[in-house]
Amino acid sequence: MAQIRVGLVGCGFVSELHMYAFRRVYGVDAIVKAVAARGDHVVGFAKKHDIPTVYRSFGELIADKEIDVVDICTPPNLHASMIVEAMQAGKHVICEKPFAGYFGREGDKTPIGKNVPKALMYQRVIDEMDATCAAIKKTGKLFMYAEDWVYAPAISKTVEFLKATKDKILFIKGEESHSGSHAAHAAQWAMTGGGSLIRMGCHPLSAVLYLKQVEAKARGETIAVASVTCDVGNVAACLKQNEREFIKAKPVDVEDWGVLTITFSDGTKATVFSGDMIMGGVRNLIETYTNGGSLFSNITPNPHMMSYQTSEEKLAGVYITEKVDRKTGWQYICLEEEWTRGYLQEIQDFMECVATGRQPLSDLALAYETIKVNYAGYWAAEEGRRVTF
Repeated sequence: MAQIRVGLVGCGFVSELHMYAFRRVYGVDAIVKAVAARGDHVVGFAKKHDIPTVYRSFGELIADKEIDVVDICTPPNLHASMIVEAMQAGKHVICEKPFAGYFGREGDKTPIGKNVPKALMYQRVIDEMDATCAAIKKTGKLFMYAEDWVYAPAISKTVEFLKATKDKILFIKGEESHSGSHAAHAAQWAMTGGGSLIRMGCHPLSAVLYLKQVEAKARGETIAVASVTCDVGNVAACLKQNEREFIKAKPVDVEDWGVLTITFSDGTKATVFSGDMIMGGVRNLIETYTNGGSLFSNITPNPHMMSYQTSEEKLAGVYITEKVDRKTGWQYICLEEEWTRGYLQEIQDFMECVATGRQPLSDLALAYETIKVNYAGYWAAEEGRRVTF
């Protein structure tokens, strides 16, 4: 069995999730050979995960001739350039969301989220994605878009139903929300390419787009996004400092609330919501309504296990779920979070793709369409209009 050697870029939260998944790949001999990051904590990360080689620059990692796949887990503003450089260096690429975004150009008035027109952002992002896609295709290497929702078991089961019934999806409602990111860069458009809608809403948006394509293939139809409307805001801006104890988000020029509505070419609809003011842990939900039934994908929270506890102190070393602010009272316990949210299945698919040469479920087309629709939403929200394609 040929060995697939992976080089990981970045060593933050999502890198931990990917490492957990790489260790559980079966049927393919996949190893993480190297990790690259600028901060000193990369040394401890490598030691923790038994990664033999540490690089302090991206250039060193992609120059390593033994690496077959580069897994990009860096801040979004680095993604596009790293994708192209790695693939031109002869590597297959896994890249975390988002695929692209607008992070500012020389001469932009700052902060860009408040001063650069969203219509201009949209056009520049489309131009950049077109150039990135062209460069990717010239390399002949695999691009794998790390959208875990496509692989979440609840979404996979929804796919099974749609393929079996061939029912028409009339409406989909998706959400990812929580109490806000602790990361300082999440507050700045120049680092994240937007606020809650792209940072979190990209997940349910990708799932919506993916499910509509599953439906189209099952029914022998062609379905595309016809138009987008959107609204965004900073709903927590009205709070006094002493009222923000449980709200972690402190946006500079990004939204903390967003809702995007899609109209498809078949006349059906979908809405995607994201917010940074939702308590009780992360909400990862997709509801699919068809002419033959309803499918509720409660990724998190879900009732796999529930607890009622009275002592925070005794539970100090017990993990409940991401973003929950307490462990007492009634809680939804997320069992095997990496499996429930699709990380294990995602990495398994990617390693099988590298081994066999087939395309992944979460591919370049989905990565592109997600950003296109998301930025069309920002444009629609700013101008109070419907953006059509």
